[in-house]
Amino acid sequence: MCKITPIPTGIEFYKEMISEGYYYIDKTLLIRDLLANKNKVTLFTRPRRFGKTLSQSMLRTFFEKEILPDGTVADNSVYFQGKKIMEAGEEYTRHMGQYPVIFLSLKSSKQPTYEIACEKLQEEITREYKRHSYILGGEALLQSEKKEFLSVIENTASLSKYSTALRFLSECLEKYHRQKVIILLDEYDVPLENAYFNGFYNEMVTFIRSLFEQALKTNESLKFAVVTGCLRISRESNVSAKAETSEKRLQRFLESSLYRDGLFTGLNNLKVVSVLDDSYAEYFGFTQNEVEGFLSDYGIMYKKDEVKAGMTDIFLAVQKFIIHGALLIMFMILSIKIQCSQNLTGPIHLPTALYMT
Repeated sequence: MCKITPIPTGIEFYKEMISEGYYYIDKTLLIRDLLANKNKVTLFTRPRRFGKTLSQSMLRTFFEKEILPDGTVADNSVYFQGKKIMEAGEEYTRHMGQYPVIFLSLKSSKQPTYEIACEKLQEEITREYKRHSYILGGEALLQSEKKEFLSVIENTASLSKYSTALRFLSECLEKYHRQKVIILLDEYDVPLENAYFNGFYNEMVTFIRSLFEQALKTNESLKFAVVTGCLRISRESNVSAKAETSEKRLQRFLESSLYRDGLFTGLNNLKVVSVLDDSYAEYFGFTQNEVEGFLSDYGIMYKKDEVKAGMTDIFLAVQKFIIHGALLIMFMILSIKIQCSQNLTGPIHLPTALYMT
């Protein structure tokens, strides 16, 4: 008989995942490993649908000293009750709720022109400033700093101010909280990939490079940062994307090593974790044991071979285990669950988009 625990297809927010009782495969030991390794900036590259945004949301929920609208501090420990991180020891759990966190997703910058893409990035930065506007009520900031802070909130700041906005926000948050800041950047590659294929890469890379340099390289208020995306961005090219075939453009875009890329050159203590890296491998997507546990929990282990036949596997040669795309598995289990509830038989049919993104 199929269980009724809801399957979280499309759920990207950790708090929603836990509070609404969705089926959650515990990845919270990612927190332990990040703290233990002490890299200043960690960049994770994974395919789409591997849980990168959910992982960033989980990190934010754990680390952030979240100030509520009434001025009180949120107790986010409730979202980690019974989770693996709570058994990792006080060395790690003492970091819960201790840091100001800047969370920025760059995915809204997928736009047809540079002007619109920049506008969307500015809106995301402004939203994060508004989320932290409580610091304006104290005496930690100078009047000149409050004025600059308000210029971002009111959308009167210049583009050059936005390019340094994350570092300035970090400095303001450190002054207020007397604690260094954690920066979480999701979908970092979207604005550059989109700009490259729409013919305004040179303009966009200049803005993004400045944004990243200020936030990640020359930011004394930074505790550490986690950056996620799908691609390893190549160094900038002067060749117009529109002058090449799509295959050639993609090859040029990906061919150079990230270590030579202008976005991260000179960044000390940078850890790049690709899909072929054995470190952190179990925290994105599902391991074979997790998939089997998933099937067992729903009473459908007899469908194991059918599920395996429908999956695209990424073999990690070093670890010798398989990581499966999280959303693909979710859709498979959901489809089987529906078949069980309706006493249906036959093959599992999945949205084509799952294989294309």
